[in-house]
Amino acid sequence: MVNLVYLLYNKHLYASSQYVIQIMQKYTRRSVLSAATAGTAVTLAGCLGGDSGDTVRISGGVGPLPMVEVWADIYEGENEVRFDISGGGTGVGVSDLFNGQVDIAMMGRDPRPEEIEQGLVAVPMLVDTVVGTVNRNNPVIDEIRSQGLTREQLEAIFTREITNWGAPELFDSDVDEEIVVFGRADASAAYEQWGDFLGGEGNAYTESELEGLSDGNHDGDQPMAQALGQNENAIGMNNINYVYALDSGELEGEIRPIPLDQDGEGLSETEDFYDNRETLLAAVEAGDYPAPPAREMWLASNGPFEGDARAFVAWVLSDGQQYVSDNGYVPLEEDRLAAAQDGLEEGVEGT
Repeated sequence: MVNLVYLLYNKHLYASSQYVIQIMQKYTRRSVLSAATAGTAVTLAGCLGGDSGDTVRISGGVGPLPMVEVWADIYEGENEVRFDISGGGTGVGVSDLFNGQVDIAMMGRDPRPEEIEQGLVAVPMLVDTVVGTVNRNNPVIDEIRSQGLTREQLEAIFTREITNWGAPELFDSDVDEEIVVFGRADASAAYEQWGDFLGGEGNAYTESELEGLSDGNHDGDQPMAQALGQNENAIGMNNINYVYALDSGELEGEIRPIPLDQDGEGLSETEDFYDNRETLLAAVEAGDYPAPPAREMWLASNGPFEGDARAFVAWVLSDGQQYVSDNGYVPLEEDRLAAAQDGLEEGVEGT
């Protein structure tokens, strides 16, 4: 089966309609439509014809969207059910859920107490990873890759206390290049988690605070990655599926991850796991990469999950976990998976 996350993220798809036509001849129409219209709604019942089964409507976080698309494609091939899936951000998904416009919201952050009070029921589905990112030709890229940056240094950069890549607070270098800071303009749970990480425990920066300090804010991971790839002095943050090639898991594009120096002593061997996606995911799974910015992602319902939506989520929390690692995410640990399954069964939050 084609790696659908690769199709969704490969920027060449958007430039080559002929390639999309060739893919359509080999894979399901649903897969192709999802890939060609990533981030927009795809109403499969109308596109594919037929009136068997029901449509499960899903919207929300851009981070989990590719994996949910993969799950939906597989599940649809085995069951009489269709999907209508769109992104827009976690806030959009939760709003759609409470307005009765979708059956499931994808969430890139933990449910908030006020959302639970309104009736939201959520279960974790996987762990996603966000990293700081720079252009591969950054003026101090060798120092960044060999020494890393601490949380405190990243905080100072994103809050404009450090504004030059040659600042002595960063590295001993002769560089004199202004730092360009990019942020997110959408309702991004990833950006919210990044603010939690930058501020340290109890001192999180809000999305609006970070947006106000940025030189430019971009509507999603792909625009962020493209902007970073075009500016050698820029810094931002991305889901790792925009950093590593989805087919090989290697660093092949225009941006590079920023290794985290977690103890301020320079990048040790146990902190040096950024060369490829596999080693980074292994570090996340082992707890060697901090959370945040690693984060659990959730599927949510307005009240207990019901009908086809419930059956789909039950499958995600069982057979569906086997597809997670191959698509750039970390599956739930056994205890978290059991809690999620119990929450689904009991109709309460799966914490």
